[in-house]
Amino acid sequence: MKVMIWGATGMVGQGVLRECLLAADVTSVIAVGRAAPVVTHPKLRSIVHSDLLRYDNDDALADALGGVDAAFFCLGVSSLGMSEQRYKTITHDMTMAAAGALAQASPQATFVYLSGAGADSAQRSRTMWERVRGGTENALRRLPLKAVYIIRPGLIQATHGVRSKTALYRRIYVVLGPLLALLRPLAPRTILTTEGIGLAMLNLARRGFAKPILEAGDIYDASRPPASPAKS
Repeated sequence: MKVMIWGATGMVGQGVLRECLLAADVTSVIAVGRAAPVVTHPKLRSIVHSDLLRYDNDDALADALGGVDAAFFCLGVSSLGMSEQRYKTITHDMTMAAAGALAQASPQATFVYLSGAGADSAQRSRTMWERVRGGTENALRRLPLKAVYIIRPGLIQATHGVRSKTALYRRIYVVLGPLLALLRPLAPRTILTTEGIGLAMLNLARRGFAKPILEAGDIYDASRPPASPAKS
């Protein structure tokens, strides 16, 4: 598979990138963002793109968008202290610019969008970020792509040295990280890992899923190996 990742330097994006680089069936990984990942790998190509609202001004990126089999969109910001218009520009407009460019160049691709627990597809929530995320999900599902999946994780344990770029989140994880590690064996379908989310995204591209919108338990199920056929 030729895979494209937006947001490969973020906490979840780092986990997704790691699993893509380890996967034997992934032959090429293209990371798109304002900064390149710190890791290097023969399969990895980084494209630094400063204007994530436009894809018609970068010939290298336009070329890379062709022949993509799976795209994982992991860009995101906290809505804390942000106006609805600013949050919508980053969350909805940037996502749709990327997915729209992909749909034009690679309509055969599977697109997986990292949303969040609580996103409101009905767009009636009083909470701004839930409405914006839900509206983004709805718009994505109307695009002419092979498949679009929405994943809505809640609690996430960072694994394999993955760290958030956001200072506030890093401080939070200093406190919560050990607790999540203790609790996760008791609630693996509720507390996900960056590794598990990466595996789930890959498996959505490989074999699909029964639901287009995956909550935490569904993401856990998607991350697991396929069940072995029963012996007669």
